[in-house]
Amino acid sequence: MNSQTPILDHFQRPLRDLRLSVTDKCNFRCPYCMPKEVFGDEHKFSPKSEILSFEEIIRLCGIFVAGGVEKIRVTGGEPLIRKDITELIAVLSRLDGLKDLSLTTNGWLLAEKVEDLRRAGLKRITVSLDSLDNEVFGRMNGQGHGVGRVLEGIEAARRAGLSPIKINVVIRRGENLKSILDIAEHFRGTGIIPRYIEFMDVGTRNDWNMSQVVPSAEVVETIAARWPLEPLVPNYSGEVASRYRYADGQGEIGVISSISSPFCRSCTRARLTTSGQLVKCLFAPGGTSLRDMLRAGADDKEILRAITDLWTGRQDRYSEERTSNTPLKERPKIEMYQVGG
Repeated sequence: MNSQTPILDHFQRPLRDLRLSVTDKCNFRCPYCMPKEVFGDEHKFSPKSEILSFEEIIRLCGIFVAGGVEKIRVTGGEPLIRKDITELIAVLSRLDGLKDLSLTTNGWLLAEKVEDLRRAGLKRITVSLDSLDNEVFGRMNGQGHGVGRVLEGIEAARRAGLSPIKINVVIRRGENLKSILDIAEHFRGTGIIPRYIEFMDVGTRNDWNMSQVVPSAEVVETIAARWPLEPLVPNYSGEVASRYRYADGQGEIGVISSISSPFCRSCTRARLTTSGQLVKCLFAPGGTSLRDMLRAGADDKEILRAITDLWTGRQDRYSEERTSNTPLKERPKIEMYQVGG
């Protein structure tokens, strides 16, 4: 089963990337995603019967790849919490036609799992790290955890040979502005690439407003004033990060400008939730269940036809339509922990 031509949406954007959420659970309680007062010890996450089994995940990923998906990023929740995650990585890494398999993690369990992940076939990894200051980091992860264990995980990934290693840094004015230079300095010359992300209104829990957004241009100016930067060409068509190299050759950074310079017109990413919902946009109100089709006995061709129909009708471009007056809670949106980043 092979798709001979790309599946194109209403704006002629091909289906090329899949964000795969393997769990809605997380060991952090970041206030903008899983605030502790809502997701306390008694919180009931999705029961096992509702989440996709590994067999269902593998089958659906095979269908997506047959439909033209070339890149899969494993996310959560926190994906390293999912039992036997390395076994899933091992099978996904061998999918015929898949060109790139990566994983995004908060890094807390990374040091103990990274060798198994590498042996399973994982080539690269992204770690979310919003501050090097223990107090700020503890507040932002909602558990009071210091940053040391995450840095150990990043170093373990480097020693294991994963490459490139990217660090996702969400900058929020009034919270972690100092992280811009701190993280740049820490990773300069290491081959590890920080990517600074504008604070986005993902989900409905982060009390987003435009005044908290630090535009990517300000981030670049801040770093360039300390270490001159030069723009780089994209690695591939549709790359979301704008790239810059240090003029002295000590590596590169990236900025992701979903607010100040939306890139909806080049978005090629679909999302598959833990419960098997196909979500066409990070800011969508919800998705369509592929799990139910699987469990009702649909064959691969029927499921690929459903994916094709959903994608060809896709008109999502929320970031281009967003304004400074967009009311956060007026428009329903799927929560971040359900679809990853």
